[in-house]
Amino acid sequence: MEQRNAAYWINTLQLQRHVEGGAFRETYRASLTLPQSTLPDTFQGDRNAATAIYFLLERGDFSAFHRIAADEMWHFYAGDPLHIYEITPDGALIVHELGEGTFQALIPAGSWFGSRVNVPGSYALVGCTVAPGFDFADFELADREVLSKEYPAHAALIGELTR
Repeated sequence: MEQRNAAYWINTLQLQRHVEGGAFRETYRASLTLPQSTLPDTFQGDRNAATAIYFLLERGDFSAFHRIAADEMWHFYAGDPLHIYEITPDGALIVHELGEGTFQALIPAGSWFGSRVNVPGSYALVGCTVAPGFDFADFELADREVLSKEYPAHAALIGELTR
């Protein structure tokens, strides 16, 4: 039996590099389209009702702090625990740990979030479902300096999880 490590999943699931870090592949995009007129002002156009991806992070890599205009539900599939660091709009830091025993975590629209695996030599394979569906027009990658000034209490973590 082939060892199911990060390389196995990247190859098997045909994952590609993601701009925020890690590797991903979109697996679903709803055919139902929501008109911009029915969405909050944070959306810059029509959106598919939902999208889903596979997402894999290896130890030593990270998903850089970013935010999107929609809620994002994370689902744990394989590997070791993944820590998702959420900074809420009011500045609270919430650390979600996905893994055995905690299979889902929700990041609400408008929160900043990044993630990493903290177990040496490991990886985490997760899925992310976004509703309304993900569009790069709604994606904002954090600027280290700007985000650190906005949330100085979390400047050290922001420095670790930005590029």
